[in-house]
Amino acid sequence: MALNFDTQFDPAYGEAIELAPGVLRLTVNNPGPFTFHGTNSYVIGRDTLAIIDPGPQNDAHYSALLQAIAGRPVSHIFVSHTHRDHSPLACRLARQTGAITAAEGPHRPARPLRIGEINPLDASADTDFAPDLTLQDNSVTAGDGWAIRTILTPGHTANHAVFALDGTGILFSADHVMAWATSIVAPPDGAMADYMASLDRLLECDDKIFLPGHGGPVRNPRAFVRGLKTHRKMRERAIIERLSQGDRTIADMVRAIYRDTDPRLHGAAALSVLAHLEDLVTRGVAATEGAPSIDGIFASA
Repeated sequence: MALNFDTQFDPAYGEAIELAPGVLRLTVNNPGPFTFHGTNSYVIGRDTLAIIDPGPQNDAHYSALLQAIAGRPVSHIFVSHTHRDHSPLACRLARQTGAITAAEGPHRPARPLRIGEINPLDASADTDFAPDLTLQDNSVTAGDGWAIRTILTPGHTANHAVFALDGTGILFSADHVMAWATSIVAPPDGAMADYMASLDRLLECDDKIFLPGHGGPVRNPRAFVRGLKTHRKMRERAIIERLSQGDRTIADMVRAIYRDTDPRLHGAAALSVLAHLEDLVTRGVAATEGAPSIDGIFASA
């Protein structure tokens, strides 16, 4: 089930690293089990700039971004999705620079909460953010010497988007595709069926390199995305196998399937299993009484 992940990455906190002409990366000093070494922000352009994913409220990172901007005008601030490690600094930076904020939309769950359900991901959501510009799928936002194409990729969150820098072969893949780990798909904010469909969208792209929201570049993106699809299908098969072996709860499945995973990630793993089970129940492969839930009892259909 293993993918060849690339965990070699120097975050160079506070420094603007040039990755390509007119493309700088700055990494926030917010490492953790879900953020790896930290969140990547990108500065695009040479004269009038764009920023992608300014990051969390972090004074040191804010100062580093202003230093990288170096007094140049900023026309747009793009936000890939509204997790608190990506979007909160957008409003402060927009006030400072006069830039337009641009994203798919405000934070929302992938499905309505069910009666009695509590969203365990509320603390990670930036519900204060609302973009000035609502980005449509396949729309192009033109700037001074750059053009960014938006590709909507729901799955990790309902409002997730990736951004292709037209004419360069570079795609900013945010948290949808990362070289260091798989993306977390956790209901109700995320949905596995959406995530898999969004992987198919990226297989239609011909970009040569993905620059993600955490960690280093994905250098062979088509092969890597195919590997991610295979990985998810193998997870799905593992869940089906656990059901056939008599596992009935998500906790039992996580103990078996994720036995070699950092225990700090088992809560996220349980939500990932729930995402798969929601999809499997919808497709008639698995069964449960009522709607699938984190503490539900499941069986093969």
